[in-house]
Amino acid sequence: MGTTIIVGGFFGDEGKGKIVAHVAFADKPAIIARGGIGPNAGHTIEVGGRKFGVRMIPSGFIYPDARLLIGAGVLVDPRVLLSEAGALKVIDRVGVDYRCAIIETKHIETDKQDPYLSQTIGSTGTGCGPAAADRAKRTTTQAREVAELSPFLTDTAAEVNEALEAAKNVILEGSQGFGISLFYGTFPYVTSKDTTASQIAADVGVGPTRITETIVVFKTFPTRVGAGPFETQMSEDEAKKLDIEEFGTVTGRQRRIGWWDPTMAKYSAMINGATQVAITGLDKLDPSVKGANQYDELSTKVKTFLREAETAVGVPFTLLSTGPELKEIVDLREEKLEHA
Repeated sequence: MGTTIIVGGFFGDEGKGKIVAHVAFADKPAIIARGGIGPNAGHTIEVGGRKFGVRMIPSGFIYPDARLLIGAGVLVDPRVLLSEAGALKVIDRVGVDYRCAIIETKHIETDKQDPYLSQTIGSTGTGCGPAAADRAKRTTTQAREVAELSPFLTDTAAEVNEALEAAKNVILEGSQGFGISLFYGTFPYVTSKDTTASQIAADVGVGPTRITETIVVFKTFPTRVGAGPFETQMSEDEAKKLDIEEFGTVTGRQRRIGWWDPTMAKYSAMINGATQVAITGLDKLDPSVKGANQYDELSTKVKTFLREAETAVGVPFTLLSTGPELKEIVDLREEKLEHA
């Protein structure tokens, strides 16, 4: 029992939503709490042929028995939150920390109209950067001042720590990826805040001694949306040969595709303090493994890749995603515990 943090290890879009959902069903947490920036990051979950995209509600919502909380460090757009909570029918499970800063219309307008943000940096236009700037200036509205949010207000940190005191499982869900961290990413082509596991814990109000596992999610073929360095980027022709074409959940922009980057993966795992690695997109490396649930069902090509990647990163690869569906995964976490 304890706290598991799940964060992205590359530039975002690693498939964190699917990993969070899987871990939720496996570990049965009392609470799934969202850290991160705000609605500028989308998470996608595919279950039973249905696809869900969320920007504010924790992607672990698919597990029906968890309380869904948003940490104090998160920027909240009330319109997005209320729309998602209603559409997903989770209104009775959602809690918003009363200290969350609010994204207002003026922030969205600034984000879209500022040529540096919209064109040079490639902002999502969701108002997060300008709202974060106003929060740093101590001029933003807090969630406790917004009438529409009053039914959801809570002290997220208190709820999470009370659950931990009661020996219940908690999942802390990050957003975006290590490569666009304000501190450690490819500055200035980064997001408006740190995205590492330490920041996610702080966003939710969980101290470092209470973290049990940190799962960093990587993608077999990393992707990046918008501007910024991408050292392993492949050509569009190469991506087409591999039948890889992806689009951003929030913006719909086409993602740039790259080759596996062991150097970045190792550095990301180090800064995040990874205790485990989840990797997605193995079916893109070898379509024959799509839907595999057992390690023995994986091909020699995939096993060789995993062995070399795990050696390079220096952290056990315990969650191996073999397709976008929730059920398409090999879970080796028990083996990690047996050999610990």
